[in-house]
Amino acid sequence: QVRLVESGGGLVQAGGSLRLSCAASGRTISSWDMGWFRQAPGKEREFVAGINWNGGIIDYGNSAKGRSTISRDNVKNTVYLQMNSLRPEDTAVYYCAARTYYSGSRVRITPGDYNYWGQGTQVTVSS
Repeated sequence: QVRLVESGGGLVQAGGSLRLSCAASGRTISSWDMGWFRQAPGKEREFVAGINWNGGIIDYGNSAKGRSTISRDNVKNTVYLQMNSLRPEDTAVYYCAARTYYSGSRVRITPGDYNYWGQGTQVTVSS
């Protein structure tokens, strides 16, 4: 089994930045696609960003394009999400997810396509 632990969330003012980390333990994630999702109260879980196993394929959800950067360090077994120019509407619990199945040439953007999840980290952006 693999365990995913997110960190780096917190309270930040609008316009600020946060860097989320997702540390994996139990198994190496070097051959897996990884994703970041978020969920605000009363809303569905939303794709934020995804990265394939070697970082060669990356995709962003509309809310993250131009403001966020996903990256990974397979030696450290960790995935990152750098978020800039944060807005109050970015307030949500952010989840890290792993997909252990072959994805082909695209990053999957649906929560059901990922089979391991972290517990989430809260991001709150004040206006």
